[in-house]
Amino acid sequence: MNNRQKLIASDLLSIKAIFLRPDEPFTWASGIKSPIYCDNRLTLTAPEVRNDVENGLCELIKENYPDAEVLMGTSTAGIAHAAICGHLLNMPMGYVRSGNKDHGRNNRIEGRLEAGQKVVIVEDLISTGGSCIEVAEALREAGADVLGVVSIFTYGMQKGLDKLAAADLKNISLTNFDTIVEVAAETGYIQAADKERLIAFRNNPSDESWIKG
Repeated sequence: MNNRQKLIASDLLSIKAIFLRPDEPFTWASGIKSPIYCDNRLTLTAPEVRNDVENGLCELIKENYPDAEVLMGTSTAGIAHAAICGHLLNMPMGYVRSGNKDHGRNNRIEGRLEAGQKVVIVEDLISTGGSCIEVAEALREAGADVLGVVSIFTYGMQKGLDKLAAADLKNISLTNFDTIVEVAAETGYIQAADKERLIAFRNNPSDESWIKG
């Protein structure tokens, strides 16, 4: 856990972009009970947090993908972050739709992309990794050299890590589930005793034994 990870974790908790409710779990679309809910879109309406996030993403890009030529956001959550980072870094950006348009030129990739260009995908959060893997596949089919992904937050779930590795896709996140839990405990957002329950969820989301503590 580094200072940048702690800063972003504190930011996300402060604007309630991340909720932790181990005693009143949320239900995901998959039916899984979860002690955490993440809505990074709220960073866009909190200027101070937005500055930390966008500057942080730019730093990740420069540090990990110095050869990047184009930024591509995931649709829809990654588009704004790709646009802001593209502006700050003076780089081209575009985005990848979840499917081809059903009119006009039937584009899936929006913005100019030349075959062989080195691309970084900008995503808001990583859970199972499915959405950014689909984006990477579309970009690779278009001839792009996908260097990897930058994201605001990752759950760090093993399923997601395995899928990203199988897709040969590197992800670097500003902060992660474990850091969120540590910062939440340090600030009294959750009880120290809840940390173990939350990590148990992260380790195996389908096992709901963590709910009872």
